Amino acid sequence: MKANGQTTLRDTVTLTGNGVHSGKPVRLTVHPADVNHGIVFLRTGLTNGRERLIEARHIAVSATELCTVIGESDSGAVATIEHLMSALAGLGIDNALIEVDGPEIPILDGSAALFVEAFDRVGLASQSAARRYVKVLRSVRVQQGKAFAELKPRDKGFRLDVEIDFDTPLIGRQRKIVDLSATVYRREIANARTFGFMRDVERLWKAGFALGASLDNTVALGEDRILNEEGLRHPDEFVRHKLLDAIGDLALSGLPLIGNYHSYCGGHRLNFMVLDALFSDRANYAIVEGEPRREQGHAEIAGGIAVPAYAPDIH
Repeated sequence: MKANGQTTLRDTVTLTGNGVHSGKPVRLTVHPADVNHGIVFLRTGLTNGRERLIEARHIAVSATELCTVIGESDSGAVATIEHLMSALAGLGIDNALIEVDGPEIPILDGSAALFVEAFDRVGLASQSAARRYVKVLRSVRVQQGKAFAELKPRDKGFRLDVEIDFDTPLIGRQRKIVDLSATVYRREIANARTFGFMRDVERLWKAGFALGASLDNTVALGEDRILNEEGLRHPDEFVRHKLLDAIGDLALSGLPLIGNYHSYCGGHRLNFMVLDALFSDRANYAIVEGEPRREQGHAEIAGGIAVPAYAPDIH
């Protein structure tokens, strides 16, 4: 594979499952695509046989409560795109057409692992065009209370520094730093599952969320214990999943990022807001070509005791 070329899938991949919020069954097919196509969703199954194309860009985001949604509900939207987008970005897939016949991407096991496995089965294809990047030139920062997200310049590569802080000893304060590469993504991030608190279930159901959530796709936290029989996949699975989400949300930049990302108690909304801030001024970034792909990277972890802190509703 060319070190700095664009990539797509070698063959089509199809996955089926239910949406974690809608609870509705959905069929997802990811097709290879030509150079400079980017990631584009084809929403099918609309009334009167309509179909709609939606580019996976931050300007298409219509909601960020509990998940990331692109497109408008009245004309065709796709919800909970972050895990799929994370898998595509984590493996360095530049071009794909994503056909989905329902309102939400299937949750599968609550992580990106099954997407990664499906993509690895068919493999990636190198393409003739050089890979393009969004390089951060000036720092941008957004904040909501104690929570913040920021992007800063970096000479090469994409580093993510994510910290969470929950007022429960089941999570507490966790931090993880990674230099993103396909190797690190597969090993450190892809299998971290979404999580939620049982105390919130009734409220979420009444609001029309989490209708498809179960112990098969969500790490469930009770008052004093993890309810999943198998326990956690990593001691810090919670912050790893926040990293997974951030990679997927930030992939809505439309091109891979060169820069440093740092968040504290972040979530989908702050991830969207920091991209919006980046693209609000052309002097904040540049489009560059040809950086060699990173196949190795490092990961760091820091943990701490639980302390009272801002706890976002988005997991």
